[in-house]
Amino acid sequence: MSLSNHASPHLAVREDWLAQIEEEILEPGLPIIDPHHHLWDRPGARYLLDDLLRDTGSGHDIRATVYIQARSMYRAEGPEEWRSLGETEFANGEAARSASGLYGPIRACAGIVGMVDLMLGDGVAPLLEQHLRAGGDRFRGVRNQTAWHESPEISSNPVPPRKGLLSEPAFFRGARRLSEYGLSLDIWAYHTQLDEVLALARALPELAVVLDHTGGPLGAGPYAGRRDEVFAAWSAGMRQLAQCANVVVKLGGLGMGVGGFGFERGALPPSSAQLAAAWRPYIEFCIEAFGAGRCMFESNFPVDKGSYGYAVLWNAFKRLAAGASDSEKEALFSGTAARVYRLHPAGEG
Repeated sequence: MSLSNHASPHLAVREDWLAQIEEEILEPGLPIIDPHHHLWDRPGARYLLDDLLRDTGSGHDIRATVYIQARSMYRAEGPEEWRSLGETEFANGEAARSASGLYGPIRACAGIVGMVDLMLGDGVAPLLEQHLRAGGDRFRGVRNQTAWHESPEISSNPVPPRKGLLSEPAFFRGARRLSEYGLSLDIWAYHTQLDEVLALARALPELAVVLDHTGGPLGAGPYAGRRDEVFAAWSAGMRQLAQCANVVVKLGGLGMGVGGFGFERGALPPSSAQLAAAWRPYIEFCIEAFGAGRCMFESNFPVDKGSYGYAVLWNAFKRLAAGASDSEKEALFSGTAARVYRLHPAGEG
């Protein structure tokens, strides 16, 4: 399915707007692994390695990154389920460029989370083996498109996902095979789907489940103006998920339109203090419920770049973690990501 057939739901990136805010970097020596970003070249939207390096080079000590599935660079030919191998090959190629050292000490795409259709059930095994080879020892996990809501106002995927995918028996069978290869499952789900994530995590306790984007608390469409109500439902679901030792959560992704924070509507982009104030209830709840050792800050760039700049974002995370111990900060900013995605502390796979 071509991306060109679908309008992007992502907020437009306005570099001139973002440039209006420049902040001094907080704790510039704190090592960071960014465990969630994308690269793509789409009509009207281009974010490739050079763009990523400009952002990661904006002042914080970004040691490594993890590339996450984004329907990029699929093969133009071959069986449909095999075309996503092109994305893994592409990400591995960008990782090889970064690993040359020509672009500085960062190791971009040191881990790769790609796309394998888990609805293939047990049939995913040979395809997983192909991705492991294509990833050059950097392939760490799989993500499918699963964030679904019945409201047309709730959309965060250029290609609409399938309803109820997380509950399909075939999906469970495919997900079960991941742990046999030492692979994790990233899940992007809205807070209205957390019961489905919980059922999967409980059914597959041996599978490492990575819940993306703070568990997807919605604030747009039918949820606009209902933040307290949403927080109550979201926090109840997250509390249950925290009881599953195999689940970790990425803290971030709150700049998307579906979150409803509206940062993109300001005459000026938000400061790190404004971001920290808006997000504190969510971030502090997650760290309290899951523990720092099962949480990791993420950028979700370039998707969230429509709402704020990279340097400001990581300043906001540092403000939110200001009261954490040194060991907790290490976990939140690099340690959890390094453990979950099996990265060298310096970022090399």
